[in-house]
Amino acid sequence: MMHNILLSPTNDYVFKRLFAEAPELLCTLINDLRPDLPDITSVEILNPNIEPSELTGKYIILDVLARDVDGHCYNVEVQVRRYGAWHKRGLFYLARTLGGQLSSGEDYGELRASVGLHLLDFDLFTATEAERQQALWRFEMRDETQPQVSLGNILQMNLIELKKADRLGLSPSPLRAWITFFKHWQEELTMATVTHEPVQHAMHRIRQLSADEEARRLAFVRERALHDEVSFLNEAKREGREEGRKEGRKEGREQGRLEEARDLLRAQLGAKFGELPDAVTDQITTADHKTLRGWIGNVLLADSLDALFKH
Repeated sequence: MMHNILLSPTNDYVFKRLFAEAPELLCTLINDLRPDLPDITSVEILNPNIEPSELTGKYIILDVLARDVDGHCYNVEVQVRRYGAWHKRGLFYLARTLGGQLSSGEDYGELRASVGLHLLDFDLFTATEAERQQALWRFEMRDETQPQVSLGNILQMNLIELKKADRLGLSPSPLRAWITFFKHWQEELTMATVTHEPVQHAMHRIRQLSADEEARRLAFVRERALHDEVSFLNEAKREGREEGRKEGRKEGREQGRLEEARDLLRAQLGAKFGELPDAVTDQITTADHKTLRGWIGNVLLADSLDALFKH
């Protein structure tokens, strides 16, 4: 049964089906996302399968792990939601991919690059105007004061902020064609203007997946799991805010009782001893509720301020 509504390539289940089942398309995507680096000619998909538990694992991101003919590894994924530790997760898996290349006793010289390619469907860097005007990022190990001095790109993380790149309007290029695909796949007229053949191939595969009832069902399962995660986090935030309001009200009541006790003690002392010295006022202001109650109970018995505050 054919469906008019196309599955989204930013659904990570669809993304993995799209590229893990078509290594030649993934190879082109990698090359187009890194146009200033040497092209790779082919890749082997290292994790082609999708386990059922991964679809409902709210904190799992379905990635595509591939290796080229020279042994360089690529971790390619799409992310639609921003969370606090996303960059640490990316770095962890990148470093683990690098460390997993060698067996005991093998030469470090045999290490090949571990490259992360992350397509982010949200704005990540927005603190400054310069950040808001850049959508493509590459992080490598470089010196802080002399960035031209590098330890090489054996560890490399590439980030493409899709929404920002689409807004900024990159010059015509294969990279721009891919960004148009990921942001406008549902717009038939827009996609008709894209002439980059691999993107047209990707659109064809999206139509095929969208016509597959099982693929649609699993994409929905994945989408629902991600929505559940967002709902869970939002509910936790709401509960946290409510708890904070309750705690704030409790603290407010306690503070109110403190102020009442301080006012009562000042009034008692003023009536009995007259104007209070600054040192006494300071003691009253900083005392806790238990101490204030003790002083209030002893006012009538005290012959002097010194006697009361030494009690």
